[in-house]
Amino acid sequence: MTDRQLTEKIAETVKEAGKIILSASGTDYGTDSKQGHANYVTKYDRKVQEFLHERLSSLLPEASFLGEEEGEDVFREKYRKGWLFIVDPIDGTTNFIKGYYASTVSVGLFKDGKPYIGVIYQPYLDHIFTACRGCGAFDNGKKIMSSSLPLCDSIIAFGTSPYRTDLWQKTMKLAGEYLMKGQDLRRSGSAAWDCCMVACGAAGLYFEFSLGLWDYAAGAVIIREAGGVITDIYGDELKFDGPSSVLAYGRGIDPAELVYPERSNA
Repeated sequence: MTDRQLTEKIAETVKEAGKIILSASGTDYGTDSKQGHANYVTKYDRKVQEFLHERLSSLLPEASFLGEEEGEDVFREKYRKGWLFIVDPIDGTTNFIKGYYASTVSVGLFKDGKPYIGVIYQPYLDHIFTACRGCGAFDNGKKIMSSSLPLCDSIIAFGTSPYRTDLWQKTMKLAGEYLMKGQDLRRSGSAAWDCCMVACGAAGLYFEFSLGLWDYAAGAVIIREAGGVITDIYGDELKFDGPSSVLAYGRGIDPAELVYPERSNA
């Protein structure tokens, strides 16, 4: 199977998983709280993850599987070799519960500990973003590139790391600084979707102080293949071995314009 064929097969599977999200009705989501403020898991998160685990494992049996819900969620040393699926079944669970239609299904495939394929699907809008290392990035099959606009003409997307109350003030301070430099701010509630918005050029920059690996694994491939840059919030290379801050931006932004928080405050 070629890389393109593998990417297409993963995309087909992810779109099927999106139908599970769209099938949700009423208010019976089987919601449980996890550790951290406003951190939830629903029976649909579990259904989507179970579906993806089964289908992706059949597609690439030699691959390990790292999912956010009801499974091993710690990056192990063994994942640095071979294939690894990294899955967020519903990125934006609070959005999903509230009927705020901005949730995504995110699947990243790593090869030898590095991002190789990324697929992110927004089922409410029926947009699927795909990328494979060295093959470009696509939205519904159409090639995309990150924005060539400077920071002053760009929308700035950000996440509030809602599970980390200790980071709220730092987040809002940095958001205020970027608001003065950019055109306006946006907050979607889905890190994966924000990564896609940078990749397709809708947003010029996105940042968040704390994300799980499944939040940015797929988005990193898509952003890079769209000509964008993704680092941690201090401008250092991402390690892709667990939780991290994230800073992503398009082709037109001068790195000299970026605002980096003090490390002592992280």
